[in-house]
Amino acid sequence: MDVHYPEVEKITLVMDNLNTHHPSSLYEAFTPEEVPKLIDQLEIVYTPRHRSWLNIAEIELGVLNRQCMGERIGERGELIDKAGAWEQTRNDTTVKIDWQFTTADARIRLRRLYPKL
Repeated sequence: MDVHYPEVEKITLVMDNLNTHHPSSLYEAFTPEEVPKLIDQLEIVYTPRHRSWLNIAEIELGVLNRQCMGERIGERGELIDKAGAWEQTRNDTTVKIDWQFTTADARIRLRRLYPKL
């Protein structure tokens, strides 16, 4: 992080819930002295356990395709510019996905995954 992002205060990592995706795993790759500093610089956001985040990603990629990729793009730089401008507009207008799958829905549809009490 010091090499690639020295000016950044926090880095947000979006990760799935794999058992190795925990800050304690950093001790396997870094010295015990380095780990607390790294953990302070990271904000870890875990994706939902039941893959619903994939639907959100697919929706956003579909919007990108419809709004930005309607014509042939010949050069990598042009793609980066167009996608970057599109992303900036999406972020500036704070577009959000209206995710309607509630906890109550999950309890009904995914009841086999919940413990029996």
